[in-house]
Amino acid sequence: MKLKPWITTMSGLAIASLVLVVSPANASEYAYSNGYSYGHSRAVHDYARVLSVEPIIRYVTVTTPVKECWDDVQTYSTRYYEPGRAGRTLFGAILGGVIGHQFGSGHGNDAATIAGALIGAGIGSNAPTYHTTRYSRPVRRCETRYQSHEEQRIDGYEVIYSYNGRKYATRTPYDPGKRIRIRVDVRPDPF
Repeated sequence: MKLKPWITTMSGLAIASLVLVVSPANASEYAYSNGYSYGHSRAVHDYARVLSVEPIIRYVTVTTPVKECWDDVQTYSTRYYEPGRAGRTLFGAILGGVIGHQFGSGHGNDAATIAGALIGAGIGSNAPTYHTTRYSRPVRRCETRYQSHEEQRIDGYEVIYSYNGRKYATRTPYDPGKRIRIRVDVRPDPF
């Protein structure tokens, strides 16, 4: 066997094996758009120019508790029983005797005076005498009231952007600034 044809044959086999090894590696970089992707699918991203950004505003009623306190005066009274039962009994007996003396005549008058004195003494001894004293003291009073006010909340942004001469609209949760990152879908037109 000659050496030159053998080198040519071996070189051809080496090149063929390299093509077979490299071809599947290169094929895995492509994504097929027929709904099936072979190998690793890589999304294509680009940036588009933002034309306008409008916040989406929602109005919310916020209720907050507010504690209000003030100083007040509380008035209360106490009742004291005044001692002096003997004086009340004596005064009741005298008063009852005077009233009883007004009725009857002779011995009947004396009996009415004694009966009036006894009844007046009984009433006077049982009649309580109270003395009322009023006091006042400062008191701190507090009350919780609720105040409501309206606030603006931003729910997102309406964004209009331009890409390849066409205008598009989307809604984002943030203000994208002067440009917005977009995903570009590249696939062939159907036949």
